[in-house]
Amino acid sequence: MSKPKPPPLDDVSKAIIAELQEDGRRSYAAIGKAVGLSEAAVRQRVQRLVDSGVMQVVAVTDPTEIGFARQAMIGIRATGELEPIADALAEVKEVDYVVITAGSYDLLAEVVCETDEHLLEIISRRIRTIPGVMTTETLVYLKLRKQTYSWGVR
Repeated sequence: MSKPKPPPLDDVSKAIIAELQEDGRRSYAAIGKAVGLSEAAVRQRVQRLVDSGVMQVVAVTDPTEIGFARQAMIGIRATGELEPIADALAEVKEVDYVVITAGSYDLLAEVVCETDEHLLEIISRRIRTIPGVMTTETLVYLKLRKQTYSWGVR
């Protein structure tokens, strides 16, 4: 079952999102000054945006700097309905990103693991055992060169 689509964003909500993409620690008062709202109004808007699933406010880290030595993208070829497989992948705590795709793979899942042994356990015992998963191909990350979440709003 898919989530209901949130209502379209107005220009003020888009401006708030843009402010937070630039600096997620920016105060509601500073955002309010930039977008022409009171601090309380910004706080309410941000809460509605978070509650509706339009955005998250999180600390983005480099996993290698906090004890996760291995990241990988896993391409998955599957059979049958893809949504249940995507849902099962999303339940794996080491998986931080899941998409259903068109092309060579049916799904992509990004995993963050402590060691190569941990990665092997996730692939062998958690992902390949999901009903419908036929094959996997693991693309191990060697070095993080760019990670950004500031693509703006339309």
